[in-house]
Amino acid sequence: MKNDYIVEMKGVSKRFGSVQALKKVDLELRRGEVLGLVGDNAAGKSTLMKVLYGAVIPDEGEILIEAQRVIIRNPRDAQALGIAMCYQDLALFHNLDVALNVFSGREYTRRLLRLSFLNKKRMHDEAAELLDGLKINISSPKLLVEKMSGGQRQMVAAARAIGFQAQILIMDEPTAALGVKEANTLLKLIAELRNQGISIILITQRIPDVLAIGDRAMVLKAGERQGVLEVDKCTLEDVVNLIIKGRADREIDYLSFG
Repeated sequence: MKNDYIVEMKGVSKRFGSVQALKKVDLELRRGEVLGLVGDNAAGKSTLMKVLYGAVIPDEGEILIEAQRVIIRNPRDAQALGIAMCYQDLALFHNLDVALNVFSGREYTRRLLRLSFLNKKRMHDEAAELLDGLKINISSPKLLVEKMSGGQRQMVAAARAIGFQAQILIMDEPTAALGVKEANTLLKLIAELRNQGISIILITQRIPDVLAIGDRAMVLKAGERQGVLEVDKCTLEDVVNLIIKGRADREIDYLSFG
C-alpha cells in the first residue's frame, strides 16, 4: 500500500533549559493537503515546525520525507528536501521589488566584458509567470515591497517559497496581521497552492481559517499532541474544546490521538 504521507515526524522532543517545549510529538502531513496546526501560545507549534525546517535541532525523534528517514540540521537541508517556511515576519527586503525578493538567494546573472550583472529582465519575466500561475493579483513584479499591503507581502513570501520548487510549505500565522478581506484573499491562495499539489502546514490561532480551507486540524497543548480532527467532520467548538481541555475523556470517532 502506498504511503499517503509526504512528511512524518515521530517522537519529537525538545527542551529549552527547564522548559519542555515538545514531548514525543508525532505529526503526519498528507500529500496535497492543508494541515492546520493549532493551540494556545507556547503550545509548541512554532518549535515543532522549526524542527522540521532545521532551525531547531530536537533532543530526540525522527523525520521521514516520502517514507525515507532524513537528517535535517539546518534550513539548507530542509530546502534541499523541498521544504520551505514563511515566517510570521516574512523576512522580505522592503527596498527591493517583487521579482528580486522572489529570486533572493538564487538571482539570475549575465556576463558582460568579464563582469557579472543581475539579469533583472529574466527575473521580472519569470516572476510574472509565477505570480500568474499562482493566481496572485499583484500589478507588476517591479513593484517595491515597501509599497505593498500586508496581504500582498504574504503572497510574495509564498511565491518566493514556491519559486524554490518547494513541495512542502510551512506558513506561520500568515493571516494574523491582516484584515478580513486580505485574509480571505490569502486563504484563497493557500487553497490554490493545495490544489496545485503543495502540501501545507498552517500554524494559526485563527481556527476559522483552518475550518475554511483546511483538510485536518492537529491540536498541540503544552508541547503534547492532543489529536487530529477531520475538518469536514468537526465544528469550531470541537477544536476549541480540544485546545482548552485536551484529549482527556474524549471519545469521538473522527479524532485520532497522538
